[in-house]
Amino acid sequence: MTAVTAEENSGGALSGPGVDVRWIMPEGFFEIPMDAEDLDETADQLIELGRAVMPEATFEAQLQWAVMVAAHYDSFAEAGIQYSGFVLTEVDGERCTATVTVSLIDLDERAGTRPVGFLSSTMRHLGIGQVSEIELPCGPAVSCIGTRKGSLPGSLTTSGTDEPIVTSFIQVQVPLINGTALILEMGTPTPAGWDVFSAMFAGVVKSVRLFDDSGKPMVMPG
Repeated sequence: MTAVTAEENSGGALSGPGVDVRWIMPEGFFEIPMDAEDLDETADQLIELGRAVMPEATFEAQLQWAVMVAAHYDSFAEAGIQYSGFVLTEVDGERCTATVTVSLIDLDERAGTRPVGFLSSTMRHLGIGQVSEIELPCGPAVSCIGTRKGSLPGSLTTSGTDEPIVTSFIQVQVPLINGTALILEMGTPTPAGWDVFSAMFAGVVKSVRLFDDSGKPMVMPG
């Protein structure tokens, strides 16, 4: 895999009540700014990111890309997403892309004493993909592999009209002892990159480490 130039391997982190979460992103990922102080700062950061992602494009194209990303911020907030990054790469000569998001959500109060079982049962009931219970270094988790249908805006298509798009995804949910669940997801609309991106995402998920308020490592109970 040959990635577009971005940051080298970097760590991500977020905090919930009594639990700090850290993970490692592989080389080549561009991070979407999520913690700017105001809208002007966010806009400036997105335009700079547009320049980095599309260095040979016109400023108008870079600005259009920044506006498109900015339009997703409301959905980021609704989903509790606190980290979002993406990679552009070539796999066997084909241009491919993938996005990784990390979020924290409140666990349903019905999760009880074995939240992994509750989460896996709920996801199977929803029928959104292939669900498995897995063990990670940070504790037990649930994974789901599936697809979603959506559309690509006409501003990004050669035809100028919206076009249907299918995104393949892997989602991993890790229930935490503070009543929340850590959710990591990788999605790609480019089938040629699936094997590469899924292997990459497995490394990200396995890198997750949890710490208490004093900085002591934690492993979630089974």
